[in-house]
Amino acid sequence: MLTVGEQGLTTVGPVLDLMGFTVAGPGHYLASGHPGLHVDLPQPVGLIETTDGGHTWTPLSRQGQSDFHALTVSDTGVLGYDGTLVASPDGQTWAPLAIPAEPHTLAAAPDGGQVLATTEQGLLRSTDDGATWVLDADAPLLQVVTWADRTTAVGVDPAGTLWTSVDAADTWQPGTQLGSPPQAVAAAATGDGLRIAAVTVDVVLESVDGGRTFTEAFSG
Repeated sequence: MLTVGEQGLTTVGPVLDLMGFTVAGPGHYLASGHPGLHVDLPQPVGLIETTDGGHTWTPLSRQGQSDFHALTVSDTGVLGYDGTLVASPDGQTWAPLAIPAEPHTLAAAPDGGQVLATTEQGLLRSTDDGATWVLDADAPLLQVVTWADRTTAVGVDPAGTLWTSVDAADTWQPGTQLGSPPQAVAAAATGDGLRIAAVTVDVVLESVDGGRTFTEAFSG
């Protein structure tokens, strides 16, 4: 795992090819994917957890079984997609759910309930923890999406345009053009406003003014 700091990218913890990743809290992450060489984790790793910012990882469940390419966590539990959408209240026991299209990303509102899924068909929305889904024909075609809080959502379309919603994904407003296709997006509501980080194929960008302007955090 790599982190971005003032000196650029720094390796933290074991070498992992993380296909799915989600933040449960400060320094508390859930992930899935594949172990690197000489890493003592199953293949695939299933659902793994770190509480020390990625320095060490603990297997939780589905080891040797699931390679989640989409993951999200909320107060009500975990959703993951490994070819099948599955839900868990505790990261240990799982139940299958139906979804009408393969999700590229999953994003649950912090308090649970409402979940967004970006798909080739368009943005899917669920208001019952992923049990049922509706295609939002009025939403932009987003490639990645996240929640900053229970009413604020942020997404990026395949062309690199930032979109924000302040009404729990009912409506979306276009914003800054990031310049290249997105790989991931994260957002947090702070006392100073909305903070956004976006990873594109070219650069890691950060905004502290709600997405109006971005600065380059790292470029490869």
